Amino acid sequence: MRRRDFLGACAATAAVTGKTLLAREGSGTEAVPGYLMGYEDVYAKNPRQAALQWFRDARFGLFMHFGVYSIVGMGEWVQLTEKIPVAEYAKLKQRFRAERFDADEIADMAVSAGMKYINMTARHHDSFCLFRTGQTDFNCLESPAGRDLAGELVKACDKRGLGVFLYYSYALDWKHPYFYSREAGMAGPVQWGASRPDYDHPQPEYLFRKDEDFRRYIDFAHAQLREILTQYSPLAGVWLDPIMGYYSRPDLFPIEETYRIIRSFQPYTLISFKQGANGDEDFVAPERNPRVHQSGGETARIAWEKNQGKPIEICDTLQPRVWGYDMRNAQEHRDPDYVLGMLEHADSVNANLLLNTGPLWDGSIDPVDRETLLEVGKRL
Repeated sequence: MRRRDFLGACAATAAVTGKTLLAREGSGTEAVPGYLMGYEDVYAKNPRQAALQWFRDARFGLFMHFGVYSIVGMGEWVQLTEKIPVAEYAKLKQRFRAERFDADEIADMAVSAGMKYINMTARHHDSFCLFRTGQTDFNCLESPAGRDLAGELVKACDKRGLGVFLYYSYALDWKHPYFYSREAGMAGPVQWGASRPDYDHPQPEYLFRKDEDFRRYIDFAHAQLREILTQYSPLAGVWLDPIMGYYSRPDLFPIEETYRIIRSFQPYTLISFKQGANGDEDFVAPERNPRVHQSGGETARIAWEKNQGKPIEICDTLQPRVWGYDMRNAQEHRDPDYVLGMLEHADSVNANLLLNTGPLWDGSIDPVDRETLLEVGKRL
């Protein structure tokens, strides 16, 4: 495995209104985001190119799946797999306290592990939001936690020169009334039944009846993306998911409009949508191996071909099979040797490794994962 000096560019920097000033006082040089320190010359000419070059060099990042599903401890897809009714699942908000979620400790751990960026699930498929939003009350600020976890993470990372990506479940929502139905997903060019749990009884909250209804969901998603991009800066990127929701019904998603919105607010914020939707993504982020999605049909093949030559990020997880905390396989976490093998594999395909941990119900990092990451940092 090639030994890289990850830690050198992760030195803490002073944050000023979400950006870090260059150290040359009186030079008149424009402020650059803290995570792009070391890329000042490129940034001065082309900020977007600086972001892409930084990402190619970053090599290692921390992924975190955290939400109300963490309370259940059966993975992030538990609403779907256990067919938890919408109204019952919504009650989890009142149990969400995240009392041990400490963004500074998480950022320090990432730096010690040799990571250059952190990606957190700002909103997963269940639609619970870890950011400040006026579009729904199903969010962390209106839970007993009463905190803006995304804002805390952005602040902590900027202080340390770490990039921040926010994950947003753009192509799946099990709560919104007008996300497309299970039947509509099965009728698309690629059949996909995960758009709704396969409930034994109809859910009164679900109001989608015809394709035109879906625009109400798109307006909701666009409003939330605007909130994210105006409230949290600088963002290294927006990480959209799940791609199968798009491949099943690409006709329902105005993907070019969505990308324009993101880039209009933060022009050098990078966009990823797994293996790709229309080929206009900044990088591809497949799970475990860089290849076209095997179930995505012709839309997937065309997008993958259009994205050839762009940066690659492989995402994988420390707790096998799931990404959110799952108490059922607590003894199966990856060890340092396994993680070093993951990094070696990523190196071999010239890709970054985005390595996931599922924080516990209280927001703390699983102690086994923490020790693994710290040990990996020592060996790099």
